[in-house]
Amino acid sequence: MKFGPVPLSAAEGAVLAHSVAVEGGRLRKGRVISQADVAAMQAAGLKEIIVATLDANDVAEDTAAEALAAAILGQADGLTATRPFTGRVNLIADGPGVAVLDVAALEAINAVHPMITIATVPPWQQMAKGGMVATIKMISYAVPQKALNAAVAAAGAGAIRLAQPQIKTASLIITEIPGGVGDKGRTAIAGRLEALGVDLIETVMTAHQTVPLAEAIAQAQSDLALILTGSATSDIDDVAPAALRRAGGQITRFGMPVDPGNLLFLGDLAGRPVIGLPGCARAPALNGADWVLSRVACGIAVSSADIAGMGVGGLLKEIPTRPMPRRGG
Repeated sequence: MKFGPVPLSAAEGAVLAHSVAVEGGRLRKGRVISQADVAAMQAAGLKEIIVATLDANDVAEDTAAEALAAAILGQADGLTATRPFTGRVNLIADGPGVAVLDVAALEAINAVHPMITIATVPPWQQMAKGGMVATIKMISYAVPQKALNAAVAAAGAGAIRLAQPQIKTASLIITEIPGGVGDKGRTAIAGRLEALGVDLIETVMTAHQTVPLAEAIAQAQSDLALILTGSATSDIDDVAPAALRRAGGQITRFGMPVDPGNLLFLGDLAGRPVIGLPGCARAPALNGADWVLSRVACGIAVSSADIAGMGVGGLLKEIPTRPMPRRGG
């Protein structure tokens, strides 16, 4: 592609690099200059304009963006590509879910040519319907066909997909202690579940004791059991983890390197996921439980190693209600 000033007499068929004023309005940048456009600019007194002239081996920006978007999506469901405009195609979530990214493939695309770019949300980002998961942008008015071919090859098929909710129902089990806060937090947790398309079918209140909590866990009628304790879970042998084991379940992970959210635990009972929520889940602010809940709800396996890997970027926004600030002074 050649870029620069040309005489107006040689501009037809090139791409207008910058918008220009003509009688009755403006000719916008990015348009392919027609004979009528040339006449309008002549009438406006222009002699020379800046254009982009495509070579035989160049691909126009919109065509290139559309081709790369198709390669990145592959056959993935849950995402829709917008119509290309000014070299840009956005990938939009069709509904709630979690963004699953092939980071190596996406980095390879961005390494092909500086004019071929894709920007995404972070890996495992929870999305709502209509949310933008990625934007593909050709920075210049055209890119070399060879570079586009390399970017398409690097994308493979399905470098980005939206994992959609698989779990349909959840139970919330809340333990009570004398002078405790009761069912405070139910509304915030129900809101989280609703955003993921999960129906909170029951809220069970029980004493903060191992035996009654174990019974409540075993009797839960949903696809997912959530436990919110009246007293913070401070050890893997504390009441809630012990109750899950007593009910016949197992603990996958206790504790996470995300703050707020340290005191989460994850386990399962006969294949049904069980999440012990940290106390900060009573508030709607983002916390570590959101990262685990969204993946679990979308059918994404979460291992102890996965949670251990959440620490980089896991220092979340300080919340005003925290009784003990994380910094001194």
